[in-house]
Amino acid sequence: MAYIFEPNPIPTLPIAGSDKLFPVRRIYCVGRNYAEHAREMGHDPNKEPPFFFQKSADTLLTSGDFPYPDKTSDLHFEIELVVALKSGGVNIPADKAMSHVYGYAVGLDMTRRDLQGQMKKLGRPWEIGKSFEKSAPCTAIQPADKIGHPTKGAIWIDVNGERRQTGDLGDMIWDIPNQIAFLSGLFELKAGDLIFTGTPAGVGSVKRGDKMHGHVDGVGDLKVAVV
Repeated sequence: MAYIFEPNPIPTLPIAGSDKLFPVRRIYCVGRNYAEHAREMGHDPNKEPPFFFQKSADTLLTSGDFPYPDKTSDLHFEIELVVALKSGGVNIPADKAMSHVYGYAVGLDMTRRDLQGQMKKLGRPWEIGKSFEKSAPCTAIQPADKIGHPTKGAIWIDVNGERRQTGDLGDMIWDIPNQIAFLSGLFELKAGDLIFTGTPAGVGSVKRGDKMHGHVDGVGDLKVAVV
């Protein structure tokens, strides 16, 4: 069957140590998954179940240059561990969840915070603040069969050489098995899905010319320049 126009390419991420590519289907992001970040955003981490929003798969950025987006004067960084799924399902038990994980990457959830804030006040969806072009910079995926499944270790980001966010993967409110279990009760997860697992405290703004260096122990480093 012929298409009426040529389909857009499938979004992909490179795989470390391989010439193969990981095809990306959906990007799920868990909100306020580190207690101190929840508090800095004005929420009580002890009173909320996990919640998720999505970025379009074609918002992934694998180059080192992030173009400062239009319609914002308050662009924020959020450093995150990213989980890449090789399979999925519905209502996956937490004790079976890790069998669906292919590997891990380091990602940034770039956010037009002023636009997100406006949408919150109006009770409207966040897409214009979260799911815009190039808003998901990400490293190559490190296969879990090579690095294991990180549950502890430093996660941080420097901006122009100054530490801005720092935390530990062990500080997640909802760990990865429970994120997968909860999310699979809301959506049918499938191979190619990514989960951005939340960000520690210290989120803040960047401007054109700033250089970001994010890190997750055992997974890697992400270096991005705002252009």
